[in-house]
Amino acid sequence: MTEFERALKGEITPALRSVADDERVEPETLRRLVAEGRAIITGTARAHCRPIGIGQGLRTKVNANIGTSPAHDDLDVELEKLRVIIDAGADAVMDLSTGGDLDAIRRTICAQSTIPLGTVPVYQAIVETTRSGRDIPDTETDAFFEVVERHARDGVDFMTIHCGLVKRLAEAVASTRTAGVVSRGGCFLLQWMIANNRENPYYEHYDRLLDIAAKHDFALSLGDGLRPGAIADATDLAQMGELLVIGELVDRARARGVSVFVEGPGHVPLQDIPAHVIMQKRICKGAPFYVLGPLVTDVAPGYDHITSAIGGAVAAQHGADFLCYVTPAEHLRLPSVEDARVGVIAARIAAHAGDVAKGLAGAADWDLAVSRARAALDWEGALSRSVDPATARGMFDPIAGDSEKLCSMCGIYCAIRGTQKSRDSRKRQG
Repeated sequence: MTEFERALKGEITPALRSVADDERVEPETLRRLVAEGRAIITGTARAHCRPIGIGQGLRTKVNANIGTSPAHDDLDVELEKLRVIIDAGADAVMDLSTGGDLDAIRRTICAQSTIPLGTVPVYQAIVETTRSGRDIPDTETDAFFEVVERHARDGVDFMTIHCGLVKRLAEAVASTRTAGVVSRGGCFLLQWMIANNRENPYYEHYDRLLDIAAKHDFALSLGDGLRPGAIADATDLAQMGELLVIGELVDRARARGVSVFVEGPGHVPLQDIPAHVIMQKRICKGAPFYVLGPLVTDVAPGYDHITSAIGGAVAAQHGADFLCYVTPAEHLRLPSVEDARVGVIAARIAAHAGDVAKGLAGAADWDLAVSRARAALDWEGALSRSVDPATARGMFDPIAGDSEKLCSMCGIYCAIRGTQKSRDSRKRQG
C-alpha cells in the first residue's frame, strides 16, 4: 500500500509523522493534505534517507540536479556535487546522467544520498537505444517502461515522466516557437512520436506506468515537456494544452493511489508567474507544483541562478511548493561543483523569501534571529545563522584591533553602534 493510500485510509505512518514534526504541523492536518493530494511524502524508499513533505502549508523545498553527460562522465565529481548540495541544504536531488554506466551511477547515488532522489527514466531508454547503434525513434515501447521499473527497484523516490506531451501538441509546437522544445525528455519523445506517427507511449499506456508506481510507491512527477525555453514562448497554446492534459492525468494517478506532483516552467516574465501558479493549482486540483526557476529574463547567461531565484521567490509566494535550482552554468555547460553549491543557495534564498511572503508559520523567525544578532553586533551569531555561513565568514572584514566589533563598511560611522549610543544616552537621561 502506498503512502497516499494509507493517508486515504486515515493512517498516520512513521514517515508522515516524521515530516509533520519537521514542519511543525499536526500529523492529522498533514494526513488530510496527503489524502487530498495537496501534499506528498517522498523519501521512504531507503532507510538512510530522511523523508520530506512537498505541498500546501509546508516549507518550500529545493531540488538540485546532478549527473554526467557524454562529454563528462566522472562519477567522483558527481558524488562530490552530491555531498556539496546536501551540505548546502538541498532537500532533494535528481540524477540526470546521460554519460557512463547509468545503472552504476544511479545505484551509487542511491546508496550515498541521504535526501530523496529523483530521475528521468526516458533519458536512459534513449541512451541505451543510441548506444546500440539505433536511432531515437527505434526505441521499443517496452523499453520506456522497463527503465522505469529498473529505477524503481533501485530505490528511486520520484520520477519525472513527460506524460502530458501528446502527439497533437508535439506536431504543433516544433515549428511555432522561438525556442522550440527545450525539455530534453520532451524533445526525445517529440522525435519518437513524429518519426513513428504514434502517440506518446507514456500517455497511451499511462495505466501501465501507474501500476509500476503503485507497486513500488514512488511519486510521479508529471513533467512539462513543453515548458517555455524563452520569454516569447511563455503561456502559449502548447504549454497550456499540455497543462490541461496533465490535469486529467493527476486525477487518474490519485484514483490509482499514486502520489503525484506537477512540473512547471521554465522561462516566464515576472508579471505572469502568479497566473501560472494559480492556473496550475486550479487545473491540477491543488497538486504540489514543482518549478524550474522560473527564469524571468533570457539575457543573463552566467547569472541564471539570479534570474531563476527572482522568479522562484514570486512562484513560492503564490503557492509553488518545490523549486528546482538553476546554476550559473545554465545554458552554458555541465555545472561544476561550485556551480551546484551556488545554485542551491540561490534557490534556498528564493524558497525562504517566498515562505516569508506567504506567511508560513515560523518562516520569519529565522530572519528575526539574524536581525537581533546584527543589532547586538553579535557577528558570530549573525554569521552562523545565515543561509551560507562559510561564505559570510569569508567576506566578513572586521577592523583590526577594534574592540567595538566594527566592520570595514562603515567603521566608526557604524549606524548600529550609533543607534546603541543614542539608546544608552536616553537611558542615562531618563
